[in-house]
Amino acid sequence: MTRLPFSLFALLLPLTLAGCAQTTPPERPELALAGQWNTPAGTDEVGPGWWRDFGSPTLDRLIEEALTASPDLRIAAERIRQAEAQVQSAGASLFPALALSGGSDRSWSDNGAGESSRASLGISYELDLWGRLGAERRAADAGLAVSRHDLDTARLTLTSGVASAWFQLLALDERIRINEANLAIARDNLAIVEAKYRNGAAVVSDVHRQRTAVLSQEATLLPLREQLRQTESALAILLGRPPQGYRLAPEALARLSVPEPAAGLPSELLGRRPDLAAAEAQLTAAEANVAAARAALLPSVQLSGSGGLASSALLSLADPGHSLSLAAALSQTLFDGGRLRSQVALNEARRRELVENYRKAILTALKEVEDALGNLVLTREQEVQQRLIVTEARETLRLTEIRYREGAEELLSLLDAQRTLFGAEEQLAILRQGRLDASLDLVKALGGGWQAG
Repeated sequence: MTRLPFSLFALLLPLTLAGCAQTTPPERPELALAGQWNTPAGTDEVGPGWWRDFGSPTLDRLIEEALTASPDLRIAAERIRQAEAQVQSAGASLFPALALSGGSDRSWSDNGAGESSRASLGISYELDLWGRLGAERRAADAGLAVSRHDLDTARLTLTSGVASAWFQLLALDERIRINEANLAIARDNLAIVEAKYRNGAAVVSDVHRQRTAVLSQEATLLPLREQLRQTESALAILLGRPPQGYRLAPEALARLSVPEPAAGLPSELLGRRPDLAAAEAQLTAAEANVAAARAALLPSVQLSGSGGLASSALLSLADPGHSLSLAAALSQTLFDGGRLRSQVALNEARRRELVENYRKAILTALKEVEDALGNLVLTREQEVQQRLIVTEARETLRLTEIRYREGAEELLSLLDAQRTLFGAEEQLAILRQGRLDASLDLVKALGGGWQAG
């Protein structure tokens, strides 16, 4: 550390300030965004309370509970508090530091005893000539922005996760209901076959064949009921509840609405997704870190001053002497084995990496919206077709049952009609869930109503 007289410092200060304007221009990925989506978009606006558009009172209640008690959101909130503390710590270096000290002592020697008391106030301040301290503060501010955007992303992930689990639960409940109804039909038909066998109108193989159909239906119900239980457990975890004993009264899957959100323009997507905002904030922090690392290569100037009182009395400042000192110090690292320059290279490489990460995040977001738009149209058309298939299969089974009771139809035809209706109804429930999930995916891909700023 080299001490400079104030006259020399006054000469160096203008030269030093001349280098303060060294900054790195922000670097952002260049992407040519299309003017519209490949798939026609819907008309429903996505708002912050988007889950209400599905028309499920239970879903509304579940999401409100999750937003209040989810451990994931509480973790993200604590990260924001940590980032706020980082900002305060980085900002403190921009201000002078004050230190107050005092003491009193008594000593003995061959010449007698001596007493003294003293008090002093010191101030120190580092001039941010090259913008290093300001860059560190900007990096901390960007880190805080990242944490806040991460909280918004966690909130969207949580709410969409609750909705997805609820849709899966309703679909499983519907499939269980369909299988139970088909099991009841299979048992009724078994009773008919057994009666016809007793009256000599059916062979024993028909009885065994129908019993096999009943047993198969019963076996199909076992994994569905276990999946339902596991889905309820997963939903309980999202709500911050213990999974043991958690049960929900399901709603009718067909009664839920399927919103078709408006996607807007591809260029608007950058301001609608918190994860993209977080990626950009990370890039801003990286740019600030590059600036701070470059500034660390340059000299630093430290100003300091102190004033104090001293007295020859013990525990007293009566009739004190006064002292005052001012100092300026200039320091420059001459050799560190390349550590500081390596830090610059490291931060520059990190910035370039984050530029590419940001580019990839944008491309991924565009693909997610496009895929969700296509899936929403596809599942809508599939559901319409599947409803027609269910109607035809139900009528086929009704007519086959009549003909079988009258002896005009074989048992194999009846079993085939039952399997066809069972498969069609279950596929309709699966497609209904797929359509709800496609709508949910589009809501999530569009940011769930989030807006930058």
